[in-house]
Amino acid sequence: MAMQFGVFVPQFHIDFDGMRTRAMAAEDAGFDSFWLMDHLYSPGGKPTDSLESWTLLTALAGATSTIRLGHLVGCNPLRHPALLAKMAATVDNISGGRLELGLGWGSVEAEFDMFGIRVGSRRERAEALGETLAIFRKMCAGEPFDYDGRHFRLRGAYGLPVPVQRRIPIHIGGGGKQLTMPLVAEHADWWNCLGSARHRIDELAPLRGRARISAQYAVGFAHDIEQLPEVVAATARRMPEQSWGAPIVGTADMLIDQLNAERERGVELFVLRFHDFAEPETLERFGRDVIAQLS
Repeated sequence: MAMQFGVFVPQFHIDFDGMRTRAMAAEDAGFDSFWLMDHLYSPGGKPTDSLESWTLLTALAGATSTIRLGHLVGCNPLRHPALLAKMAATVDNISGGRLELGLGWGSVEAEFDMFGIRVGSRRERAEALGETLAIFRKMCAGEPFDYDGRHFRLRGAYGLPVPVQRRIPIHIGGGGKQLTMPLVAEHADWWNCLGSARHRIDELAPLRGRARISAQYAVGFAHDIEQLPEVVAATARRMPEQSWGAPIVGTADMLIDQLNAERERGVELFVLRFHDFAEPETLERFGRDVIAQLS
């Protein structure tokens, strides 16, 4: 089973030049994918600049040529499914077929309250995500269709142009048995296991249907053993274990051992958030000393 590597760079505290530089560095370093957050602000943090995700993704598509691009994960309640499908097809065309569609039903309650976005209960949001995914596939087909759901109704709708890819991969993130995993089994190409749910991956994996497994990891990448205490502290401070799960921390050889152990659990795509906000030098070194050794 080949290992794939993605880098997750939440776009707060980083301007556009910084995001573009990181995406280009990740591509040059051999990463397979580059991932953004999809929020209207920085959840849990102080007010700070935070670029809108789809606009930013479009710009990154123009600045790169091979790396795949997406969100972990997109917030479904922020957009009507027809608009989402139109945006996705457009970015897929601009990027030459490199879009990965990550979606979740929206779990940050404070965001909806802050911006006055009307949403239903958690169960209703999960139902709406299921309808969005059904509508998305119909829109991507390019043929007129009607849709009658509990949350959305469309008449004679169609999506043109169609995406470049025959099938845009869908990633559904989460770890809930009742609301998320049934959606994964029905709709997803990839199940993205949150870091906070990774300790339950063996329990949840049988519920994913045919979806492949990706997982999120907080990563502390040390130059050498002497730097390790500093990296451990920075990783714990910036990516708390209760949110990100147990981090993988160490030198290149140590990380290789930990990643191989995770591969044995069925993970194919490793989405990494680095302790130093994915500085280009770190991405280059990880590509040379870790990715190249695992290829």
